[in-house]
Amino acid sequence: MPLYNVVIIGAGPAGCTAALYTSRAFLSPLVFSGELPNISGGQLMLTSEVENFPGFPSGIIGEKLMLLLKTQASKFGTIFIEKNVENINLKSYPFEIKYKDNIVQSKSIILAMGSESKMLGLPYEKELIKNGGGVSVCATCDGAFYKNRKVAVVGGGDSAMEEAIFLTKFANSVLIINRNKTFKASKTMLQRAQSNTKISFELEEEVKSLLVEKDILSGLQLKNKCIPIEGLFIAIGHNPKTDLVKGQLPLDDNGYIITLKKSSNTIIPGVFACGDIQDPVYKQAIVASGSGCQAAMDCEKFLNT
Repeated sequence: MPLYNVVIIGAGPAGCTAALYTSRAFLSPLVFSGELPNISGGQLMLTSEVENFPGFPSGIIGEKLMLLLKTQASKFGTIFIEKNVENINLKSYPFEIKYKDNIVQSKSIILAMGSESKMLGLPYEKELIKNGGGVSVCATCDGAFYKNRKVAVVGGGDSAMEEAIFLTKFANSVLIINRNKTFKASKTMLQRAQSNTKISFELEEEVKSLLVEKDILSGLQLKNKCIPIEGLFIAIGHNPKTDLVKGQLPLDDNGYIITLKKSSNTIIPGVFACGDIQDPVYKQAIVASGSGCQAAMDCEKFLNT
């Protein structure tokens, strides 16, 4: 049974950065980057142009950015396997990682499986997100593309209010679509949104279909009406990909891995978590990369003690 110094599960910005740092420390990491239905490269693979990742003043396509990160990690000896991990055993040491009909062992594990945005499940949804066709799951990432346009936000929680308020910096108007009459958002966030003159509301409504012209979003078919719109931001929550560690590591109320103090350490020595899988707040590629660096340094320290 092969034994590795470190196995990294996930190949988004966090996993690739962890791979870069551990490989430069001569730890020869093995990275499980996943295969369908998982997306190798994380949520950046679903975005079009990325303008807020340092070092790219003209922006860069999300897919190309992830290719560059993988290439850089590979340069220093990282091995990528495009397979899904089926099971990990954190109760034995070395830890065991099972994929397909194979099992490998590792002295340490860095968990970087990320999270995924909850989607509406409508036709054209993912295609429009990936091609920059008017649908997004991140106002911070894509809001600047909608200057002087009419946009909508789907959701009724704090994140939807935050997205809508942020979008008013760019858009002419922001419509919040909530399927209920009441909101899950805190009173403070809701009041901020309601007091913004650029924000309006459609309550007890749902997006039933996306209206598309020449691969660009042109409007929304709601339950009771059809409205023209130039941008749609989906803010109905995220699902951290923590199924592999349920019952083995403590999770918070929303399913995110709990790390110790200001580190990537979990309660099990030698097991580290980084990126969106332990971050319910920021959800930015650059933050995930920094978290991956932190996990790699914590991991190296563990292996050297």
